[in-house]
Amino acid sequence: MSPSFVPKPHAWGKFELADPITHFFLCDFVDMELKLPEPNSFCTKLAEIHQNSISPTGEFGFNVPNCHGKILQRNVWDSSWASFFAKLLVSFLQLEISINGAWEEYERAFEQILATVIPQLLEPLQSEGRMLKPSLVHGDLWEENAAIDLSTGDPVVFDASAFYAHNEYELGTWRRQIVKFGRPYFNQYFRNLPQSEPVEQCDDRIRLYSLKFNLAHMIGWPGAPLVREE
Repeated sequence: MSPSFVPKPHAWGKFELADPITHFFLCDFVDMELKLPEPNSFCTKLAEIHQNSISPTGEFGFNVPNCHGKILQRNVWDSSWASFFAKLLVSFLQLEISINGAWEEYERAFEQILATVIPQLLEPLQSEGRMLKPSLVHGDLWEENAAIDLSTGDPVVFDASAFYAHNEYELGTWRRQIVKFGRPYFNQYFRNLPQSEPVEQCDDRIRLYSLKFNLAHMIGWPGAPLVREE
């Protein structure tokens, strides 16, 4: 699956020194230029990974906890994508509130999302005979985590928070206003991997997924202006 798309890992582990607890990760060195990859090759490689990856359990999640930036993702396996995403969103929401403070109106809005929006938009993906494939996603794919390999000219991605998800989840971060992967990237991606059924709900699903990335931003940058209001 597109081996040149991600630097090859070689070793990882924990330093013997007890304090502070420190881990290491070693991978190929890639001489890269931090600029937006060309949409065609970038989205083709991304869609290949989404299409060809196979969840080892057939479920959504990952075999170990990992991190979105500095935020822990527990990634507990779940056969229901709606259930998995709801639990993921709640965990990020609870952490965000603990950092930025309670806001009654804001929390009521999320209660509606959990009670109504998620069932309406995500449960149809696995109902009426529809099957939803868990796809390996990068999980934090914006322009700061993508570049051009100067030795090949090919796109390369890094700093992932990977797990097996609905493939359209990957595009949720592209809906954020500060992210530069715009309409040409959406169009090219869907040329390679068509929208899930029900197609008419695709845009709303991606907007829903973007909430998780907004929460991650507010956790990473407490007090970020306007993000909560948006």
